Amino acid sequence: MLSRRFFIAAGASAGVAACAPTEPRPVAPAPPPAIPLLPAHYGAITDEPWPIPAVPEGVVPPRLWRQEVANPYPDQPEGALVVDPQNGLLYLISANGTALRYGAGTGREAFAWSGDAVVQFTREWPRWKAPDSMVARDPSLEPYSVANGGMDPGPDNPLGARALYLFQNGKDTLYRIHGACEPEYLGKSVSAGCVRLLDHDVIDLHKRVRHHAPVTVLPAKAPPLVAGA
Repeated sequence: MLSRRFFIAAGASAGVAACAPTEPRPVAPAPPPAIPLLPAHYGAITDEPWPIPAVPEGVVPPRLWRQEVANPYPDQPEGALVVDPQNGLLYLISANGTALRYGAGTGREAFAWSGDAVVQFTREWPRWKAPDSMVARDPSLEPYSVANGGMDPGPDNPLGARALYLFQNGKDTLYRIHGACEPEYLGKSVSAGCVRLLDHDVIDLHKRVRHHAPVTVLPAKAPPLVAGA
């Protein structure tokens, strides 16, 4: 038979247990938000002189994908280009209040110069000629200097698949819009180059841009360089 003393002892034990702190349950970290699948136009390109690999999934955020948007520069004429180095974006002004927006990697040169220019000419798979000022800073580039004829076109060429050459008042600004942007640096400040697009996007822009199209490069404050770029 259970005694009254047993029930008193059992009740006291239960009270102590109820007051004891409980171990917090571990909370699993929330998974990072999934980046939607890339549009098909970022797949591999196989009909160029050199094959262009597909852009890797999950590297380029959607805001930097080539896309049609409402025109943020209604004062610009159709066919004009607007470069926004601060936000790593390039716009091709379209009709009907829209624009094509491209993600861009912007180098230090993109922050050192702003103003108006024109697309004097374009090149498919261009040669890259290191400016004398660049060779002076890095003598290892001497084989690719203007005097030595530059670097042959190809997948290792810093200009990539296409280049747009910008002139101002008939003079070369040495400012370029070109390909060869590595996907992980899209939308960021990198150590060299002017405005770099993915090769997929610069090929598309090259098809659309007209001869002597006006270009406006907006002023911007240069952010810190991306390490390792």
